[in-house]
Amino acid sequence: MTTIRGFIKSHPLLSYFVLTFAISWGGLIVVGPGRFLGAKSGVLFLSVVLVGLAGPSVSGILMTGLVDGRTGLSEFQSRLLKWRVGARWYAIALLSAPLLITAVLLALSLISPKFLPGILASDDKVSVLLIGIVTGLIAGIFEELGWTGFVIPRMRQRYSILSTGLILGLLWGAWHYPLFPTSGTSSKALALAIVLVRLFAWLPPYRVLMVWVYDRTNGSLLIAILMHASLSASMFILHPLVTGVAILTYVLVWAAALWVVVGAVALAQGGHLSRQPPRKRVA
Repeated sequence: MTTIRGFIKSHPLLSYFVLTFAISWGGLIVVGPGRFLGAKSGVLFLSVVLVGLAGPSVSGILMTGLVDGRTGLSEFQSRLLKWRVGARWYAIALLSAPLLITAVLLALSLISPKFLPGILASDDKVSVLLIGIVTGLIAGIFEELGWTGFVIPRMRQRYSILSTGLILGLLWGAWHYPLFPTSGTSSKALALAIVLVRLFAWLPPYRVLMVWVYDRTNGSLLIAILMHASLSASMFILHPLVTGVAILTYVLVWAAALWVVVGAVALAQGGHLSRQPPRKRVA
């Protein structure tokens, strides 16, 4: 036990990711038959989703306790309850995803009306909104207790905002892999391409923005949760009713738009994302 704990303290990030993937991916296998959530429904579907989401949250809290003890858990709680960050950061966290997705879809709808936001084609818009909001909050809370609660503060000790976002964004995408079916098209190659693009084209740039917001709000875990919740809710509510190559088009344009935003933020801050120390005046 002492050896295991010593390894965990020496390699906290590696230990976190191993535990997170083991809980989430292992849970998806144990809870029910089949590989992907797309084949499940009802109570079993919800059970698998919750088991999958338990990975980041359980690992984040457990690893914080093991590595940093009570002091770490107290600091974790402080970041979770940090809400005095300024109204503009709430606006960025809550509105950036829905506004950008809507702009992308409206632009693509000029090519084909199939790209209009999905909620516009729904007969029960209220239900779609409510389910989307609940889904977003569940995903935001359960995931960010680990990704932002444990991982990002440690990665920021070694890496820049861009590097942290890219590394975690890729691992974030890999963690989602079992949640996406590789069926639904006549071509297995196209189906796999759709999954890989949906996981790795836009999750890294969005995570870069999340790390930037976390950094600028002096470590507000609450804002990170809200930003993730807004993203998940928006993807559910606004996702267009398209398949095949059209999905690739939508996701690639959405990813390109996110990278444009990342670039714009960097340019607005003098070509960098991280806070820079004030320059010393030359006497």
